[in-house]
Amino acid sequence: MSVLTATGADRAATPAIDLGPAVALSCRECGERFGLAPIFACASCFGPLEIAYDLPSGDPEALRRRIEAGPASIWRYAPLLPVPADVADKPNLNPGWTKLVKADRLAAELGVTGGLYVKDDSGNPTHSFKDRVVANAVEAARAFGFTTLSCSSTGNLAGAVGAAAARAGLRSCVFIPHDLEQGKVVMAAVYGGDVVGIQGTYDDVNRFCSELIGDPAGEGWGFVNVNLRPYYAEGSKTLAYEICEQLGWRLPDQLVVPIASGSQLTKIDKGLKELIATGLVEEKPYKIFGAQAAGCSPVSQAYKAGHDVVRPVRPDTIAKSLAIGNPADGPYVLDIARRTGGAVEDVTDEQIVDAIHLLARTEGVFAETAGGVTVGVTRKLIESGALDPSLTTVVLNTGDGLKTLDAVDSTARPSAIIRPNLDAFREAGLAS
Repeated sequence: MSVLTATGADRAATPAIDLGPAVALSCRECGERFGLAPIFACASCFGPLEIAYDLPSGDPEALRRRIEAGPASIWRYAPLLPVPADVADKPNLNPGWTKLVKADRLAAELGVTGGLYVKDDSGNPTHSFKDRVVANAVEAARAFGFTTLSCSSTGNLAGAVGAAAARAGLRSCVFIPHDLEQGKVVMAAVYGGDVVGIQGTYDDVNRFCSELIGDPAGEGWGFVNVNLRPYYAEGSKTLAYEICEQLGWRLPDQLVVPIASGSQLTKIDKGLKELIATGLVEEKPYKIFGAQAAGCSPVSQAYKAGHDVVRPVRPDTIAKSLAIGNPADGPYVLDIARRTGGAVEDVTDEQIVDAIHLLARTEGVFAETAGGVTVGVTRKLIESGALDPSLTTVVLNTGDGLKTLDAVDSTARPSAIIRPNLDAFREAGLAS
């Protein structure tokens, strides 16, 4: 069986694989269904596959109580994820349930009156949202009997895979662009797995991984964002679940989400729709805005040009965690932004750095460059009138600023260097 696409034989009854409410893989383009397997593309139309569920039905209040009584991690939402019911009892990193920061001081700076929140995912075990998606992929890897966990990564995912594999007792081997930020390289390597630098961009790394999957050398390997992608991607839904639960089981009016492959944004939208379908939240309109760096903005460019096709670009930005020049979910991001009344915008590297400082000095949250992108885009959207400042808005920070220190190294320096006496302190103008 190909681990890339489903074949005719795969369309038989699903084997006895326990992934909770997940019942099949469904093509996002043509709707054809396949059994649960380590595949990600439809054999009929080559469209992407995603998880189809038998979601809980009945009393929404009982489901809310069940969730609220669950662990302070993404596993409180196990009834809505492709994981076994006993997932919380297995050795894993238990990511999620991160802070939703009510950002009143940032709101005042930006002119937001309707309530501004920052979903700060820097509090995850390896300090980025990638822990959420990898945790789901690990359960799929276990179910399919893989012994090596792997990925193509712009940095954060490599660290998340290394840590999750170590905790689960699996071997890890991750592939990254050779010029990645050193801090992310260290974080990926410290867990004892293999870290391989590829000469080229992330898109070159991803192509190599696709070749390795089809080679005997890749036998027994679970690539979290390739052959395990349908399961992996579902972890991003938990951001939507947590945001709504932390808002008192309410949908936000507006969300600003960073775009790398685009998967996070599409799965947040899927998560919101599932919350509505299960009755956990009351249905109302919401808008989703996508955020990119100007140096890697293929989706933003397509949105502004009114195109449905995303033209690949060669990345050139400090926001390396978002530097995917050919985003797989780009067309679906365009659909969601337009369907919900949102937009896709981009900001320059200079604006990213400025936004990192703005969030840090107003809310005490040190974001990595991707967080600078979302805050910077939020400001730009407000200034252009695309984002309504009178509505409840949630901005995502997906990683810790300690991972991208180089971005602010030249702008975050000591205020003064003085002699150790009060006169020197006063001469430096620091006394108030």
